[in-house]
This record gives sequence, C-alpha cells and structure tokens, in this order.
Amino acid sequence: ASGCGAMVKDYGHLLRHDPRYAERAEKVSALARDVSELLPDIADALQGRVRAPAGTLAWHPPCTLQHGQRLRGGVEQYLGALGFKLRPAAQEPHLCCGSAGTYSVLQPELSVQLRDRKLGHLVGERAADRPAAVLSANIGCITHLQSGTDVPVRHWIEALDEALNAPE
Repeated sequence: ASGCGAMVKDYGHLLRHDPRYAERAEKVSALARDVSELLPDIADALQGRVRAPAGTLAWHPPCTLQHGQRLRGGVEQYLGALGFKLRPAAQEPHLCCGSAGTYSVLQPELSVQLRDRKLGHLVGERAADRPAAVLSANIGCITHLQSGTDVPVRHWIEALDEALNAPE
C-alpha cells in the first residue's frame, strides 16, 4: 500500500537523530520500493499473460503515491501498456479524496465533502460515464471512497492479479 511505502521510505528522515536507529532506518528507507516501482521491470514479462478487464477503470492516485513518494504516471503507463483502460479523475486529480490517515476521523464532515467531490470526478453523474471500478493504491483511500459509492473500489494490484489469472 502506498501509505505504508511512504512511511517506510521516510524512516531514515524520521529517525535521523536517533543514535541507535538512524543508520539502520536509512538503510531500510533506501531499500524500500513501492509495488508500482516494480511495474517497469515486469511489464514486458507480463505481456501476453494479462487479460485486461473490459471497460474503463477510473484511476485515483493517492496523495501518498503522487505527493509522498513522488511517483506519478507509472501505474497508468504500465497498466495501459498491458491493455487496461484507465481514466484519471476528470478534474482535480491531484486533490486528496478526504481519507488522509486520521483526517477522516478528525474532520469527518470535510472528509465526506472531499470524498464526494473526488467521486464526482472519478465516477461521474451519468450512468454511461460510470467506470467498471475505481482503482487506487492506498488502503485508506480505497475504504474511504468505497463508503461513498456502489462502484467497486480496489487496489490496482488486485485488478492486475485478477487479469493474470483470468480464464481464456
């Protein structure tokens, strides 16, 4: 999950003044990779093995991926190369969905407003515009967005796994 990856990648910074853990934390941070960073390495090997789902899938890049880890465009590029039809939010793709860790607990009214705004851009109002699913990379975002829509909201790696194991 991108939230976990962002945190692990930040260990070196967070523990930089700790005499016991600073060096170890820096090593862990240097080794950490988000699962999306593996896509460029494995996309060629997956060619011909993936049965991409029919229809369009909306893509919600969580803040932890695009801002925290500064990983932008990779999931879209490589899933697209594997035949997935991903559509980013129609507007404001950079904005938070309202989950933001404990934000949804501490600021529930604002959190729901952000969620509904994000879902409006991802799912749309018209039935013809509705995606088959919304994909993301953060468990908090997935849970939060799912609470506001009947469109399935899933981690992109679940969709890729399903496409790898789809019957012919």
